[in-house]
Amino acid sequence: MNFSSEQPKIVVVGSSSIDLILETEKLPGKNETVIAATSESFFGGKGANQAVGAARLGASVHFIGCVGMDPLGQQIMRNMISENVNVDFVFETDHDASGTAYVTTSKGNSAIVVVPAANNYLSTQHVESADRYFQTADLVLLQLEVSMDVVEYTIKKAKNYGRKVGLYASPAQRLKDEIIEDLDFIIVKSNELHILFGEDQREEILKKYFNKVFVRDDINSTVYFDGTEMKYCRNDKDSAIYKLGMGDAFTTGFSVALCHNNDIHDCVKFGNEVSARVSAKKGSQTGLPRLSDFTS
Repeated sequence: MNFSSEQPKIVVVGSSSIDLILETEKLPGKNETVIAATSESFFGGKGANQAVGAARLGASVHFIGCVGMDPLGQQIMRNMISENVNVDFVFETDHDASGTAYVTTSKGNSAIVVVPAANNYLSTQHVESADRYFQTADLVLLQLEVSMDVVEYTIKKAKNYGRKVGLYASPAQRLKDEIIEDLDFIIVKSNELHILFGEDQREEILKKYFNKVFVRDDINSTVYFDGTEMKYCRNDKDSAIYKLGMGDAFTTGFSVALCHNNDIHDCVKFGNEVSARVSAKKGSQTGLPRLSDFTS
């Protein structure tokens, strides 16, 4: 991995939330009640996770999102400021509360319910008001926890300025063909490939979108096609019991490596390493590594 002297400029457009994590002996079944051993809250939301992750890896990050006018929203804002994320274009709405997620986890498995709330009020007008950030960005990052209108508008804006734009396609939705073409890279969960592309022919999809579509699974394995052959990159740690946020962490590592002009395989390996590290601690942001972890 090479890290240039230039600080990458990354714009993240997406969600933020407070995650309530309940640790249980087993995941509840239908109409079943279980007792939680612990209940803890952490900062989360796929957009905020990526913003914090990129900032910790040395990028200059601007986050565009929406929170409620409530104490949780203030906590989310203060956390990002403390992580050196620019929040000048994080908007507040009085129409709903800040986003939350409820995570029940047991022995490495989890069931997650997301309440987008204020995240649903992020609009294309909000994105447009941050236009000057796009003019100088090295990369624009997105996920699918905000409206598709915002996602599509952001992608078009980024491409109009000739900027690289990447998507962690989770939670998966069907993407328009023209949006897929505009994206520089797409990261997708293996069990959601059929939702994104309308089919589940992994090898054909990867060959069609070589060095562009990266398929991830929950054992920290990444598969892609480099134009010549299938590439498999795995960084499996038996201690990876906290899987929440691993996809966001991979996206962050891959993106920062790409901004430093590393080749695709090194970007994938670095993404896997960042993902493995975040899995060692509970919470999507807690274990995100810092640039000094790789350069000291």
